[in-house]
Amino acid sequence: MIPVLPLATHSFALDVTPDLCVGHPDSQFLFGGAGLAAGLAAIEAVTARPAVWAAAQYLSYARPGTRLSLDVTVPVSGKYTSQARMVASHQGQEIITVNAALGARPDSPEAQWAVMPDVPPPSACPAFDYDWLRREDDINSAFDKRVAKGRFGKARTDSTPSEDGIAQLWIRPRKSPVNRTTLAVMADFLPSGVGNALGTAAGGNSLDNTIRFARAAETEWVLADIRIHSTAQGFAHGRAHLFAEDGTLLATASQSLILRIR
Repeated sequence: MIPVLPLATHSFALDVTPDLCVGHPDSQFLFGGAGLAAGLAAIEAVTARPAVWAAAQYLSYARPGTRLSLDVTVPVSGKYTSQARMVASHQGQEIITVNAALGARPDSPEAQWAVMPDVPPPSACPAFDYDWLRREDDINSAFDKRVAKGRFGKARTDSTPSEDGIAQLWIRPRKSPVNRTTLAVMADFLPSGVGNALGTAAGGNSLDNTIRFARAAETEWVLADIRIHSTAQGFAHGRAHLFAEDGTLLATASQSLILRIR
């Protein structure tokens, strides 16, 4: 779903279009998860290895109509593991940096201790309520979201903090399969849990986004188990586990963000 254009062996381009953006219709910007996914796609293309983890640092905004240059370097490439970096820039200004480790080690044991919460299936959950002004063709339009637990939209009105800071969303890509790049985008829906945690119309702008990939599994829907850990000094911190419908842990993500109260 992220149209990264190859230019040379280690160079790519990303055209920032409204369907990769969020924000007020008059002031859209590239969705952080789309930036992470673009960096991930470029790095995987160069190394020809699957990502183990990837971390994005967001330095500036990219507006619709911008073409970003994506430049990949691979400082280390061993027998099983590569370490790589992608820098996305526009006219010399650095916008996003993505660092990643990639590879797979054969004949290693696989196990899982994270347990998917017991929630209703997507068909029994209400649709996500967008109560803010947005373009209908922004990046949210690429996903179907159902609320398994938490307060979203107009439900965030009593200003009573959540007891546990937990929100749970079923998320389904409308046109793309569930893979590492779509999971990277889904991981950046974590800020939507801030409003649930505080009980008010709140969210934030991501400072960073780190995703760690576990096992792969075929699934139509992904459960995002979002847990906001704290808000302090104008920032919020949290994590999200991403589960397949059968309970397989697909990835775990964490980030810090600038707290915004609407």
